[in-house]
Amino acid sequence: MATEIPVLKLGPVSVHFGEKSGKYPDGNQVLVRGADTLAAFDTPLVANRLDGELLAADLVVLGHMHEDHAAGLHRLGRARVYAHEADVDAARSWDGLAKHYGYRPEVLERMRAKIERDFHYVPRPDAIAYPDGASWDLGGGVSVRAVHMPGHTSGHCVLLVEPGAIAFIGDIDLSSFGPYYGDATSSLAEFRRTLEAVKDLPARTWITSHHKGVVTDRETFLALLAAFGARLDAREQAIVACLRESPSTLEELVAHRFVYPRHADDLYYADAERRCIEQHLEELARAGRVIEEGARWRA
Repeated sequence: MATEIPVLKLGPVSVHFGEKSGKYPDGNQVLVRGADTLAAFDTPLVANRLDGELLAADLVVLGHMHEDHAAGLHRLGRARVYAHEADVDAARSWDGLAKHYGYRPEVLERMRAKIERDFHYVPRPDAIAYPDGASWDLGGGVSVRAVHMPGHTSGHCVLLVEPGAIAFIGDIDLSSFGPYYGDATSSLAEFRRTLEAVKDLPARTWITSHHKGVVTDRETFLALLAAFGARLDAREQAIVACLRESPSTLEELVAHRFVYPRHADDLYYADAERRCIEQHLEELARAGRVIEEGARWRA
């Protein structure tokens, strides 16, 4: 017997929670109903256990493009799919998504098989590009507006719903893991700016794709956001401490693991770890805190 999916109603918004509050590989499915149009924000794995209202969606707005946010698109062939112009190629084709990831060819080959099997991945060549500030009128005074907040991906957006001042903040997910910026189009510098900008959103409720789910108190939101962002500095400090102890090559730093736990592994972890560490080293070098000598970095 299938377990019932928890749902929370917030005015025109309904949040259907994935396993463990949408912990990866699952996510939280957000639906927004206006008088004329039903919109879905992303389609995580839990979308495959939803019928009725989800299958009636007129459009899907992707806050960003990753496999876990498109796991239900195969069920919504009639719906219009929108993705930010910086992420739309990743939604339209495998080649676009592969460039988005930026992993080594041998990793990408296995990654494609994995996401087709585990995330029901299908490309959407019909995906429509939207710019920063794009809006959708769903009828009856209900509207959605996209606010570009990159870092996680180059096209990552927050989706603001009115009425209610409800912000779907996607993978600014307030988790204890912290920010992810391990793809070719990710940016540590942009994520830092996003973490400041998200504080100023005209929102009273914040919905994450994963982990926290729904936050309705601003002080709680700001505290969770501060802890989430603090993971960046903790990683940076750990890298510097390691280099003080022993000058290291990039590959030695990757093997040390500053983002992912040493005991955990997945197809892309080493590639994502490398991309994250490279960006920290670039930041630290600009600040004069580390220096590259030959093939080794030192504090």
